[in-house]
Amino acid sequence: MHRHAIPPARFFSQVPNEIIRHPRLSSDAVRLLLWQLSLPATASEPLYESAQRAGIKKAAFNRAKGELLAEGYLHEWRCQDRSGRWSRPQVISNVPLTAADAIAVRDGRVPDPSPQPTAPEPAVGEPTPRAVGRSPENTEENTSHPPHHPLADRGAQALAAVARGERRLRLSGRELRQLAPLAGEWLLRGATLADLRDALTSGLPEPVRSPAGITRDRLVRKMPEPAPEPKAAPKPLRSCSGPCGRVFRPVVDEERCRDCRRAAAPYDTSASIAATHRGMAAVREALALSPG
Repeated sequence: MHRHAIPPARFFSQVPNEIIRHPRLSSDAVRLLLWQLSLPATASEPLYESAQRAGIKKAAFNRAKGELLAEGYLHEWRCQDRSGRWSRPQVISNVPLTAADAIAVRDGRVPDPSPQPTAPEPAVGEPTPRAVGRSPENTEENTSHPPHHPLADRGAQALAAVARGERRLRLSGRELRQLAPLAGEWLLRGATLADLRDALTSGLPEPVRSPAGITRDRLVRKMPEPAPEPKAAPKPLRSCSGPCGRVFRPVVDEERCRDCRRAAAPYDTSASIAATHRGMAAVREALALSPG
């Protein structure tokens, strides 16, 4: 195949081949990444606005953003200043960055040189903070965060312990925080650290290209069934307050055993006696009417 390319004289961006040929980035993710990288350094356009301009719909945008986060091309944080206003700084780059390098870029520090041969010094887009007094309404960007699971801290510790034993599942601090509620749900359902380790590490592919992605998939797909609801504890034994003095287990709040309750109940035989009298009268009447 013959290829003929004329480089443009102006208005172009240098893009690593790794992005164009990336095996796990969808076309929407690549388009969104290239769109952001093509913006001038002074631009502060949020990702969802780029997606709108690029014709990427909401669902596709959320998937593309998740892919960029998982592959390290996008990093974001949720911060609150002293006045209580929230912002979401974002760093997008043309090479994958570690969490530490992304923080260095966000804070205006030079990160460690990247080992990528095509880009010894990562070129990154300027962080795009978006300060708001409250959560914006009717925006295309999905800014939801998982609620703090009651066992999220233990879940993060469990995931970190698994990663220490299996280096292919190393996770950044941000990834640990995102996946901790799922691991906490495992613990809430009665799973042990050994159960979690076996589910996450057995049969891993070689190589593991997205530790966070495969960890999330296995945490969701292999989630154990919820623990059965505990049965109500039986009522404690008590001594019968009746004359027997025996120990019995009440059903509700009885103070006497069944036998004492029966013995104490009045036994009314009036109805039976009346029925017997009516029957005898009917027999006598029938005998009197019968022919002699």
